[in-house]
Amino acid sequence: MINEESDYSIVKAHEARKAAMLNSKTFVLTNGCFDIMHAGHAYSLKKAAEYGDYLWVGLNSDSSIQKLKGAGRPIVSEINRAYLVASLRVVSGVFIFNKENLSEEIEILKPDAYVKSADYSLDSINSDEKRALNKVGSKINFVPLIQQLSSSSIITKIKDL
Repeated sequence: MINEESDYSIVKAHEARKAAMLNSKTFVLTNGCFDIMHAGHAYSLKKAAEYGDYLWVGLNSDSSIQKLKGAGRPIVSEINRAYLVASLRVVSGVFIFNKENLSEEIEILKPDAYVKSADYSLDSINSDEKRALNKVGSKINFVPLIQQLSSSSIITKIKDL
């Protein structure tokens, strides 16, 4: 059976963060929707994991994706997306968040490093997230993308069949 939502909580992420600090390990945070997981997602997560000892992923909830991407999204439910992302060897854990940005969770977790894909920049990341990252002293990093791979393009291709 796929794990329950309680397995993907900010509380578990915070416990892992405290343990990382006690053991002088680097805690890395990234986030995203990961709707219709593809090789580009896996590649970005693998690259993000290279910035530290533990990679935690903030996963947009179903309701936050609907607000960001519109009706009909997500395609895959949050529990199934969380299970899939958490199953990757490079991912230490996943928590689901319900807002359109991760600023509160950043302030709770105080990651050593924060990673986004290269379709973002210091100028384009969410301003609330950027402010929180600066407040907690997190390094902001960007990882390369595999071009022409996106959940939206996969959805379009399937619809065109």
